[in-house]
Amino acid sequence: MIPAVVYAIPFFVLLVVVEALSYRFLPDDDERGYELRDTVTSMSMGAGSQVIGLPWKAFAVLAYALAHGLAPWQLSASSVWTWVLLFLADDLAYYVFHRSHHRIRLLWASHVVHHSSVRFNLSTALRQSWTPMTTLPFWLPLALLGVPPWMILLQQSVSLVYQFFLHTERVERLWRPVEWVFNTPSHHRVHHGSNSAYLDRNYGGILIVWDRLFGTFEAEGERVVYGLTKNIGTYNPLRVAFHEYAAAWRDVRTARRWRDKAGYLLGPPGWSPKAGP
Repeated sequence: MIPAVVYAIPFFVLLVVVEALSYRFLPDDDERGYELRDTVTSMSMGAGSQVIGLPWKAFAVLAYALAHGLAPWQLSASSVWTWVLLFLADDLAYYVFHRSHHRIRLLWASHVVHHSSVRFNLSTALRQSWTPMTTLPFWLPLALLGVPPWMILLQQSVSLVYQFFLHTERVERLWRPVEWVFNTPSHHRVHHGSNSAYLDRNYGGILIVWDRLFGTFEAEGERVVYGLTKNIGTYNPLRVAFHEYAAAWRDVRTARRWRDKAGYLLGPPGWSPKAGP
């Protein structure tokens, strides 16, 4: 089964070109626009994620189907309430997935790819992980609730398409009620910021209400500095994809105590043993 998002890829590429041209013909000194090597890297990461992701999706569908078979009831795709439940459950699953991938280093090693650009434009949305295997546990509960697997994959694609449009500086704040309920470019710019005030904020997918409910919301204020707190300084897709795994392995290998080894993997990014005997 080919994810619906695959069919949107040509439109993504076209919109990247349109946005890049907009910077050329309608420049804005306060926006950072595009840089060729950065854009090529982002698109290379996106292409690689699709090559790896297609066979992985086949495995995920099988896992969802097995879980769906164990569900105590089966939800009907013909019911509007099934779709409402799916929308909310998928978005909450994304919030938990996203927050976990910022707070557990082993998961962050996969997700850090998406934050590795020092620019923020539509091509940044395509800078995706080459290790999608960490996603499965967060959506299996939806299948156990009785949601058909094809509906789960479809809603995942809807969420990804929506989030593509969040990666831009060309859109300022939207109408206040929209900003209060939905994730917007302004909210997502904060999420990609390396400013101390913006770290680990605004994890939402389509909705921003989970961040408001769980205390992780931050409004856009000071100018956003994009990228990592320690940028990797490379356009090599292989290094972008796996640099944090290599760094985590170095830390684990040199740690003397087992609890320190576990801390380097399961603690948050930047964790280190406390000073002491």
